[in-house]
Order: sequence, then C-alpha cells, then structure tokens
Amino acid sequence: MVSKQFIIKRLLLLVPVLLGVATLVFAILHLSPGDPARVIAGERASQAFVERIREDLGLNDPIWVQYGRFLLDTATLDFGRSYIVRDGTPVLEVLRTRFPVTLELAVLGQLFGIVFGIPLGILSAVKQDSLTDHLTRVGALTGISVPIFWSGPLLILLFAVQLGVLPTSGRIGYGYSIPAVTGLLTIDTLIAGDLDAFASTVRHLFLPAVVIGVYAMALISRMMRSSMLEVVRQDYMRTARAKGQGAKITVMKHGFKNALIPVITVIGIQFGSLLGGAVLTETVFNIPGIGTLLVEAINTGDYPLVQGTVLLFALLFTLVNLGVDITYSYLDPRIDQ
Repeated sequence: MVSKQFIIKRLLLLVPVLLGVATLVFAILHLSPGDPARVIAGERASQAFVERIREDLGLNDPIWVQYGRFLLDTATLDFGRSYIVRDGTPVLEVLRTRFPVTLELAVLGQLFGIVFGIPLGILSAVKQDSLTDHLTRVGALTGISVPIFWSGPLLILLFAVQLGVLPTSGRIGYGYSIPAVTGLLTIDTLIAGDLDAFASTVRHLFLPAVVIGVYAMALISRMMRSSMLEVVRQDYMRTARAKGQGAKITVMKHGFKNALIPVITVIGIQFGSLLGGAVLTETVFNIPGIGTLLVEAINTGDYPLVQGTVLLFALLFTLVNLGVDITYSYLDPRIDQ
C-alpha cells in the first residue's frame, strides 16, 4: 500500500521541476533574437498592428513583470490565444482538442509494446542462449534500429497499397459522425454504440499503433530480459527451486515482480515520449495530434501556442514520473521510506 506521505512528497517535488521548465520556456522565447510581435504579425503587417500585438502580449512591460505574469497565467492554465494556427482561439482549447488524438495513439502503441514486450523478454531470459532467445534479441534490435519514417511507409505500401486491407491515413472513415465525449475515438464510438465506426477506427489506428508499438516492444523486451536474467540468479530464486517449487511458478511468483521494477522506468519514459508527440508517426499517417501541432506552431512563430504545448509536455512527463514512483513503491515497499 502506498502511503499518502509518499505521494504528497512526490507531488511537492514536482513544483520546482515545473517552475524550472516554465522559466526555461519563458527565457528561450522571450530572450531569443527577433521581435515576437513582428513574427506573429508577419513581415507585411503594419506597424500599428505589430504594436497592438505587443500590447496584447505585454511585451512593452519590463521583463520581470512579463515573467511574473507568465507564471501567474501558467498556474491558472491561461496560455493566451493562438494568433496564427488557430486565429483567436484560446491555446487551452486548441490543446484540449488535439491532445486526445496523441493520447489515444500513445496508449494503443504502449499497450502493444507491453502486451508483446514483457512476455517476449521473460521467454528470452528463461530460454537464455537458445534459438528463441537469439530470435527475440534480433527482433528487438531490429525494432529499435528501424526508423519510423521508413517502417511507416513500408507498412502502408504492404497493407494499404498491395493488400488493400487497411487505410493509409486518418483516424476514422468518411461518413461517420461521432459525438466527442472523451476525444478518444475508440471509446467515443463505443459510447455511441456504433460498432461500424469502432471497427473503422481500429482499422485506421492499427498501423500507426503498430509502428510506434514495435519500438516500445523492442525496448521493453530487452530490459525485461536483462532484468529477469539478473533476478533468476538471486539466492532466493535458487532456494525456491530447491524447495521443489516449479520453474514457472518460481519465475512468475518470485521473479517477475522484482524484475518488473526497472522495466517500469522504461515504460514510463517511453510513454512520456509518446505523449510528447509521435511527430513522425502523426505526419506519416496524417493524424492531427499534438506533435504535429507543435511543429506547425514553431514553423509559423505562434509563440503562445508553442509555450502552451511545451508546458503541457512538461506536465505530462512529470505526471508520468509520479506514476512510475508510485508503481515503484507498490512493487517494492522498501522504496516508500
């Protein structure tokens, strides 16, 4: 059982982390060369329009006043308005509509990696130096080495162009109108009771989930193998076997829980990276997630949207790390000290 004191302590440690990230974001965007107001307005904009933007953003105030206002707005989740990507739309509203897209893709990819990566890692460790172990290691190395910008088009060419069994892009087929309840199409289609739309969503998201899931599976299986090999050599594992306990029961009852601790770190970091925006996957499969949103905001110089997106990334990473710490404490109560 995880103590409340442990959770509160971890939550308090998140405050200086978020403060540091917010300060860094403010410094990079406000102290870099160039005039943000001119970039947002465009080179052909009138000076009056540029000055109006400067006034709206508070760029005429002293830097310490801007910094204090930025921290206050960030604490209240007021990131301003998007000037270019979504003209006049609040940044928080833009993030609210785009974030579920990336979240759904990240969850599906991570589930794929966990479901296949952990069993393959255990199997590879239990059958060390066998043909199964060698094939698993080669497959994991291949999954890590193959870049998404190559594997994505290759899968599209195979399953969409040659076989014609899966779509090439998007999240759902044309002609479906699903009310946005959670923003996750796989859930919203089930809530709406439209099984045809759910099947269309699964078909559309299958390839992108596999593309990012293969990389996650490779990392998880390699870490699971290394961790399990270290655990099975421990004295308590040999003692359990010496008492007559079966090999499978020994591995799953005594070894798996302890071997899972370092694997949780890999899962957490990988999931945080996916939430940060699977930019290549979203670009290849034309999925309007938060990763492509950040790239578009940077290219167009939409400073409020860049700030809001980066701060959202930071918050997601810290929350994922908090979840990893809590999982650590559950798996090994000695950590909760």
